[in-house]
Amino acid sequence: MTDTSGPVPGGYAGARLRLLQEDPRTGAPRRAALARLTDAWLATLLGDAPGVALVAVGGYGRGELSPRSDLDVLLLHEDRADPAAVAALADRVWYPVWDMGLDLDHSVRTPAQARRTAAEDLKAHLGLLDARHIAGDPALTAALRTTLLADWRARAPKRLPELREMCQERARRHGELPFLLEPDLKEARGGLRDATALRAIAASWLADAPREGLEEARGRLLDTRDALHLATGRATDRLALQEQAQVAAGLGLADADALLRQVYAAARTVAYAADVTWREVGRVLRARSARPRLRGLLAGRGGRVPGGDAAVGRRPLAEGVVEQDGEVVLARSARPERDPVLPLRAAAAAAQAGLPLSPHAVRRLAAVAAEHPLPVPWPAEARDQLVTLLGAGDSTVPVWEALEAEGLITALLPQWERVRFRPQRNPVHRWTVDRHLVETAVRATAFTRRVDRPDLLLVGALLHDIGKGWPGDHSEAGAAVVREIAARVGFDAADTAVLAALARHHLLLVETATRRDLDDPATVRTVAEAVGSRSTLELLHALTEADALATGPAAWSAWRASLVADLVGRVSARLDGEPQPARAPAPRTTAQQERLAVEAWRTGGPVLALHACPEGATASAGSAEPPHHPPTDVGPTGTEPTGTGPTGTEPIGVELLIAVPDQPGVLPAAAGVLALHRLTVRAADLRSVELPAELTAPDAASAEAAPGCALVLSWRVAAEYGSLPQPVRLRKDLLRALDGSLDIAARLAEREAAYARYPRRRGPQAPPPRVTVAPGGSQHATVIEVRAQDAPGLLHRIGRALEGAGARVRSAHVSTLGSNAVDAFYVTGPAGAPLPDAEAAELARRIERALAD
Repeated sequence: MTDTSGPVPGGYAGARLRLLQEDPRTGAPRRAALARLTDAWLATLLGDAPGVALVAVGGYGRGELSPRSDLDVLLLHEDRADPAAVAALADRVWYPVWDMGLDLDHSVRTPAQARRTAAEDLKAHLGLLDARHIAGDPALTAALRTTLLADWRARAPKRLPELREMCQERARRHGELPFLLEPDLKEARGGLRDATALRAIAASWLADAPREGLEEARGRLLDTRDALHLATGRATDRLALQEQAQVAAGLGLADADALLRQVYAAARTVAYAADVTWREVGRVLRARSARPRLRGLLAGRGGRVPGGDAAVGRRPLAEGVVEQDGEVVLARSARPERDPVLPLRAAAAAAQAGLPLSPHAVRRLAAVAAEHPLPVPWPAEARDQLVTLLGAGDSTVPVWEALEAEGLITALLPQWERVRFRPQRNPVHRWTVDRHLVETAVRATAFTRRVDRPDLLLVGALLHDIGKGWPGDHSEAGAAVVREIAARVGFDAADTAVLAALARHHLLLVETATRRDLDDPATVRTVAEAVGSRSTLELLHALTEADALATGPAAWSAWRASLVADLVGRVSARLDGEPQPARAPAPRTTAQQERLAVEAWRTGGPVLALHACPEGATASAGSAEPPHHPPTDVGPTGTEPTGTGPTGTEPIGVELLIAVPDQPGVLPAAAGVLALHRLTVRAADLRSVELPAELTAPDAASAEAAPGCALVLSWRVAAEYGSLPQPVRLRKDLLRALDGSLDIAARLAEREAAYARYPRRRGPQAPPPRVTVAPGGSQHATVIEVRAQDAPGLLHRIGRALEGAGARVRSAHVSTLGSNAVDAFYVTGPAGAPLPDAEAAELARRIERALAD
């Protein structure tokens, strides 16, 4: 046993050296042992001195001395103590510390002075919260601790906002620890300072940090700092590149990358805990500030607050998901164990609303998902919700981080584990591999209006660098991994091939444009052969720009953009000059669609049919009737002769067929009725069905009958919340909308005004709508393409704009891909001919203005 109690500094120095170099203890036990060793030495230096106390503060007060940590010490003395004697006593303690070459942060104060300093200096108060008695009069230390903790709790409503601003300013100066190649373990966001701030918040009794994994993460950061101090022999917190291999070896890790992954994982745990805790602090402080106003309202209005239910209510966001008090939580009716898509639906709803996911909700979802995982391949709704989550822009990141913190991402996509926290040694990159992938998807949202398949763009952006977790060329490895993931997520073979091509060739355009001669026909031919189609070229162009923008400011420039655009234009021209794959023939009208069209023509009113779609089926007009799900037909009598119909419990698997005699206003009326009944349109087709005279005759004995025409609209819909509405109600409202007695626009506006009663956060800013005329899209009609953010009533507004311009919709093809609507409308003028170019262009502008309002 080493004797460290003697007054000779050499005794302490030798014991300290043996502890750091020979003792087998590491980590927290070594830090605590070093603190105890130092306590004993300082106590001997102080000796028996009445009316004084030696107090450790800051990290030393917590008993966490790293090898080169400074000693943060307060010499506390009574008011009546002789100043000269106190000064001599201080010298007796300080000078041996300086002679040892140790850094010393020291102060000499009375309890009143220490309290006044804490009140004036937030950093001093934070250090004193960890005050710990070393030697002298313990009553002095205990009294100071009690007073300072009471002051901290009393002043927390004022001090905590100051502390938050201090943390934010420090993050702005030092960056985010989980993404820095040379991070500052103490000062950067997610570092040791943030962990200390969480302790201070807990001491205020206003909020507490999530406990899961926090102490372990903090311990890993401290262990890394210990190894850094031993490797450098200096009191440094910056993990420089040249020291990383030695620090990794000191911790028993394989290499510098393994070290950074461990540090990044710990820092993200601290950063996430800080985000959650500061959010709770804000909620508590807002509630406290609202109480006086609430009491005033109650006193002035007889105890009732107008809109009180909305002020404290739960605003529904999606099936099983609501907003409460600025967070997204699970509805009381939610049953995660019966709803495996709920984690993705909740995440998508939170991101689209620009709201954080409640940590309690995420934790519950993660626990249930471990026992009731998504089936493989994923159902269509799960894939759709993933795309919706990725399409939310900047709001995607905090939601994704919440899922990551509870292990939900790797539960959904096991291959993600290989890229989690993986550093990128290229200084051009500002993010780790996993965060870069998410940031690329975020950047890609700005380009979703430029491509035919925004869902493939967003998923391709998320997965383009997934191969960096495997050996070999990351583009080739990534293409193979993407095929596995795409099959798991439920993409079909054609879409899987496109996603694999995006991963395989995500560097093709920028490398070719900046390194090859674009005037050489072989260059353009090579790229065209690799890409294969104009649609894939558009996706690759958008991905190239999103990838570069997410990499960092040095990766993209106007010069690079112009070169890539030039290459894309040349390749596109070559692809246009080559025979393109033939389009699949339009599906024929099914027997059920024809039967409904005939009934609608004969009765002069709408006829509806509902039936469940098989998983993954579309609502195209040519869909075959599912044999095991009898439809629900509703005609003029309101009867349901062919079956009991779906129950409404399946949120994505219902097809609605509507047949109406050809007349103006059918599309906006039908779309508006669906919006009023909170039915989300996932896909839709509209077609005109020509009926021969023999089918339009009222009975077989009729001698004469004229040919007729009916519109058949095929919808794939999902109930926004709860169950589907009754078909009879849908038909009655559709009749009223067609005859003008139901003002759909006014009803939708009333609902929006009612929602305004709820406190709402502005959601993510979506890219503006884009409406274009497709050149050569059809010989018989003008094709108007609309790409916009999906929203309630979107199709109704488009239909009203078309009707208002006098355009006749011959057919329409509507798709909702995540949060993006990709629609095509085949329109003619009143005479049935395609629109002149000028009129078509003005119609596109008219629709764009209607959607921008």
